[in-house]
Amino acid sequence: MSARSTAPGSSAPGSSARRVGRPRAVARPRTELSPREEILAAAAELFTTHGYAATSTRAMAERAGIRQASIYHYFDGKEDILAELLESTVRPSLETARALTGGTPEERLWELCHCDARLLCSGPHNLGALYLLPEVRTERFAAFRRMRGELKDTYARLLAATTSGAALTPADRALRTDLLFALIEGVILIRRDAPGEMAADALETLAAATADAALRLAGVPDRDLPDLRKTGRGPA
Repeated sequence: MSARSTAPGSSAPGSSARRVGRPRAVARPRTELSPREEILAAAAELFTTHGYAATSTRAMAERAGIRQASIYHYFDGKEDILAELLESTVRPSLETARALTGGTPEERLWELCHCDARLLCSGPHNLGALYLLPEVRTERFAAFRRMRGELKDTYARLLAATTSGAALTPADRALRTDLLFALIEGVILIRRDAPGEMAADALETLAAATADAALRLAGVPDRDLPDLRKTGRGPA
């Protein structure tokens, strides 16, 4: 589950234009981020380093270089910011899944696994670690849980369409889907043990190895993996 992420400050389509807000609290270097994106970037850093509960909107404002009141020009509060960060870790993977056409089910499954693992490991902050917050189980984050459930359902459909997956019983296929999805999201734990932004070559190696492991778990023979790499987005 990019975390399944574009850059932590990415905004939804149509929201990138600067909105007129309150004056900045402190001077800061010029960046290409809008104030909204800077708030998200600051929250991503503080939530993953200091903890969600320990981070106040004042701290986020200070880190972003804006007045605390300006946060409420873009978000209703801290929960809204967390919801946007969580959803940003799933949305790109869903878009990838919906765009997968052509090729064999095995090829599409490898590509989704590769893209998803890569997204979860991208960026400077391990947003996937926020999945474990107890707050995420509340109603406020139901939309995030639905999106994550839709992504898992996509994995299930792709697995069922593979030659090996089609041979499984429904119960075995459901268990294999749980294991496969957990394997992909397991890269979150790898990032926890190695904080900071991953180098591009290390990121690609981890994403491709994770996709290979997922396909093995799906029952795909090792001899088929090189061809899947060639047709997917990983290295040959």
